[in-house]
Amino acid sequence: MKLYGYFRSSAAYRVRIALNLKNLAHEQAFVHLTRGGGEQFGEAYRGINPQQLVPALDIGGDVLTQSLAIVEYLDEVYPEPPLLPKTPAARAHVRALALAIACDIHPLNNLRVLNYLTRELGQSEETKTRWYRHWVESGLAAVERMLERGGRMGRYCHGDEPGLADICLVPQVFNARRFNCDLSACPNVIAIADRLNALPAFVKAQPQNQPDAE
Repeated sequence: MKLYGYFRSSAAYRVRIALNLKNLAHEQAFVHLTRGGGEQFGEAYRGINPQQLVPALDIGGDVLTQSLAIVEYLDEVYPEPPLLPKTPAARAHVRALALAIACDIHPLNNLRVLNYLTRELGQSEETKTRWYRHWVESGLAAVERMLERGGRMGRYCHGDEPGLADICLVPQVFNARRFNCDLSACPNVIAIADRLNALPAFVKAQPQNQPDAE
């Protein structure tokens, strides 16, 4: 397997965590998202991922895209350790947490969105940062409330084994801290992320530990 990614990409970060949790050997190929206007926009990478986004996972000539689709593929093909719980209702709750982050928070602070705010709409860096913090802070506060509901939370988002929701949570908390977001409304989110960040699979996946880190 070959993973195309970028050290600070939240979506690629998710897939790195999943590969590490599954203990799956893989090659990394690095796509710099800012150098030269963004290597993802070149013809070579567009042939790999028509969306011109990372990550992409080449599984022997078949290329998978979209981080959650990749993670669920890995969980289906390599079922141990499982990333989703056993019952349909529990799986739905875990997917809801994951999607609250991957679909409702992350797209609004994606690099291409932030660049559009400043380059095309002429917004200042200060305005861009306010935009970023608003959506991250309000989004993670909602995740905090989701975690508190129903008694499913353990050491991690669902019980005491890391899974799909945790894979999404940690990169988003990393970004929130990088941009000095106010997470005072999210004590469980922070506690869970800190526990996860002590696990080898998560440490190995951290942006600063990647070969392309700057």
